[in-house]
Amino acid sequence: MLDTSADYERAVQRYEELKYAYKSTNEHKEKMLLVHLIADYESKLWDLPDVDPVEMIKIRMQDFGFNATTLAKEYGDKGTVSKVLNYKQSLSLTMIRKFSE
Repeated sequence: MLDTSADYERAVQRYEELKYAYKSTNEHKEKMLLVHLIADYESKLWDLPDVDPVEMIKIRMQDFGFNATTLAKEYGDKGTVSKVLNYKQSLSLTMIRKFSE
């Protein structure tokens, strides 16, 4: 159980270290446990509406006057941003964190 924001940050950091762990390994089992702990902590902390995340990004882009190029300068390459905005690539955990900032 993650009780504090420090616990949460450590869990996220450890997840980032393990995110490419191979199935059937102890590291993969640890990663899956961390996923559940992180999700549980986030669900208690944030009450997010059921909105398509890409649509939410598009709404916020419009609010700030951003386009894909502007977003790419801050959050990654233009090709990746374009793929995400056109539903051709999933959002990664890292991208979600960057967008939320």
